[in-house]
Amino acid sequence: MADDVAGQTAALGFLAALDDEQATVARRPFGDGQRRWLEYRPEPRPGLALADMDTVARKAAHRLLASALTPPAYAQAMAVVALEEVLDRRENWVRDRRGDNYRVVIFGTPGEERWAWRFEGHHLSVTVTVVDGVVSPAPIFLGANPARVDLAGRPVLRPLGIEEDLGRAILLALPAGQRDRAIVNDQSPFDIYSGPRPSSSRIEPTGLPRSDMSGNIGQMLDELVAIYLSRSAFPLNTGNLHFAWEGPPGPGVGHYYRIQGDDVLIEFDNTTADGNHAHTVLRRPRGEFGGDLLAEHHHSDH
Repeated sequence: MADDVAGQTAALGFLAALDDEQATVARRPFGDGQRRWLEYRPEPRPGLALADMDTVARKAAHRLLASALTPPAYAQAMAVVALEEVLDRRENWVRDRRGDNYRVVIFGTPGEERWAWRFEGHHLSVTVTVVDGVVSPAPIFLGANPARVDLAGRPVLRPLGIEEDLGRAILLALPAGQRDRAIVNDQSPFDIYSGPRPSSSRIEPTGLPRSDMSGNIGQMLDELVAIYLSRSAFPLNTGNLHFAWEGPPGPGVGHYYRIQGDDVLIEFDNTTADGNHAHTVLRRPRGEFGGDLLAEHHHSDH
């Protein structure tokens, strides 16, 4: 996967499956202002919708998405897509939620020195940028609404359950004094702080440093970070981690946590009153959308 330079073969295969009119919708110049974009709400977005593709093009779109994700993360992404139909039924079919309302857009030409692609829809956004053959695999957003569907008190579908449970387990494992430092707000926020903005660099690290955690709790945090990093088929660097929690510690109520390091920002929220609508995001404050790679590229050119 990762040695295909961020899905170059899959991207070319996707474009080859489109007719001229579809390709016009699916392609943008690399310098297009909407390249640095993260939109996980049910809002209009650029690109060609799965609904407007034939079966060959649609399968090619899924191969492109899979080229950037590990198999478990791809399974989570497919669960997110399937939940659109579940949510539509819960809302009495009034908002036209659809599993085929996800779009693919390619910026530039795959294989050139600068190009990018994105697979995005409600509660799913995966962006990959390639500069001089180096991959920037962020941001990656996965959400779930409903976050949990139960049968006889047991989950039928809970795509982000591991991320939620391990985050809470870390908080509850902390000694009282450290837990007080980790909880930076008694109330959860409305949404993740980085939101759909193109940059998350303004959020300052807060909460409890990883270096202050005891061995087993620190290992739990490392495990949670590794779970988020394992979404991507490409490596990311971490260091100087902090863990912060907002809201009550118990399940079934709104809560939020954030993990920050030198070049990683992880956010999880499940902040509705019933605690059944989750958002997660993995971002690179110093270089998402290939910002650091492009800076190095321009510096080398000049």
